[in-house]
Amino acid sequence: MFTGIIETVGQVAKVLKSPAGDLKLTVNAKGLDLANTRLGDSIAVNGVCLTAVDIGSDWFTADVSFETLEHTRLEQLRAGESVNLELALTLASRLGGHLVSGHVDGVGRVERIEPSGRSTRYWIQAPEALQKYIAHKGSITVDGVSLTVNALEAQSFCLNIVPHTIQQTIISSYRVGSMVHLEVDLIARYLERLLMPAESKQQAQAGLTLESLARAGFLHRT
Repeated sequence: MFTGIIETVGQVAKVLKSPAGDLKLTVNAKGLDLANTRLGDSIAVNGVCLTAVDIGSDWFTADVSFETLEHTRLEQLRAGESVNLELALTLASRLGGHLVSGHVDGVGRVERIEPSGRSTRYWIQAPEALQKYIAHKGSITVDGVSLTVNALEAQSFCLNIVPHTIQQTIISSYRVGSMVHLEVDLIARYLERLLMPAESKQQAQAGLTLESLARAGFLHRT
């Protein structure tokens, strides 16, 4: 579990494809305190929770599975590219952002970038399947950064990014067309899951009705 408060920006050192086709990723992390990090610990790389399988004083290596490759853009990383880094939180950590699992839900696209005083507004197009989880003034994670949704359009959401966040993350490298990892708020996902059984139970108790048949596609109303 993470907070979405980036600790440092690291650089990709190596991206190696294994004979099986998955990846081994090595990241230089000079600004990250790895003194108490052990093999098997979690580190978020651009918001993706990865397991450290080799650790040096200022670098670490992680395996990237097919499941992770399927839902992220980590396969597109190249040596020298900058990445947001965050160590897993502890019970003594301050929760400065929001609860972030490091399980990316999808990849969004930077649609437009607009100046707004000393801040910058980034409009990001989200995959259709994720749009229902994104709420005005709600939390969302973009490349591992905990951010607040400031406005919504049909397929996009707006983020107002202050200078400090731009300077301390890879957001400064975003351009129109940049692809970014998105993780929606945990509460929204669990709330949907909790409501589904209750709805199904109510439908079962009500038995077959014209409404339930219509929802199932057996009736076509005119």
